[in-house]
Amino acid sequence: MTRLLIHVEGETEEAFVNEVLASELCRYGFSSVSPRLLGNARQRSRRGGIKPWNAVRSDILRHLKEDRECLATTMVDYYGMPKTGPKAWPGREEASSLVSSERAVRIEESIAEEIGSSMGSNFDRNRFIPYVMLHEFEALLFSDCHKFACGINQPDLAPEFQKIRDDFTTPEEIDDAPETAPSKRIEALVQGYKKPLFGRWAASAIGIPAMRDACPHFNDWLDRLKIAVC
Repeated sequence: MTRLLIHVEGETEEAFVNEVLASELCRYGFSSVSPRLLGNARQRSRRGGIKPWNAVRSDILRHLKEDRECLATTMVDYYGMPKTGPKAWPGREEASSLVSSERAVRIEESIAEEIGSSMGSNFDRNRFIPYVMLHEFEALLFSDCHKFACGINQPDLAPEFQKIRDDFTTPEEIDDAPETAPSKRIEALVQGYKKPLFGRWAASAIGIPAMRDACPHFNDWLDRLKIAVC
């Protein structure tokens, strides 16, 4: 049986993995699924942003080398990645000129190539399957707006959530500006919105199958993990 390590950006993603996603992935054949916070996420004085690629790269390589039986993946936000300078993620600057549906894929390909090359010629590249969210985790919650609203005990907000969802082809495309990112849209509607707590309530109510149906890039990631563990 194979262990899976998911390198996540923050506590919201960590809670989602622990309380919603892990049980689904264990059904695919993983013996355990564990999130790994990138850096000291709990102690950051300023929320938002993601670690520089060189630091993330070191985390991933260390885990792959220390545990030869594990698979590793990522669950990080494209929008917050540094794209220039020493903190830049591979492919991030180039991806900004692509259409939205190609941006996350370009970065996934770039970081997979760098990790694979760093691990050497004997490395099984199926052990690292990166996932980059086009915007942020909260986009997944718009997969089922009724269950989202009920999951956070705000059923009257379902039409407002649906109105946001209907402006985009898929939930994953909501949105790429700091003022209109999915979490900002939710915070504008839900007084006292707490991301980790409300996020896991909503995700539990919605369920992974509905997210798969509505979010093609998320669905592709889970398919790739399912194939890798077989």
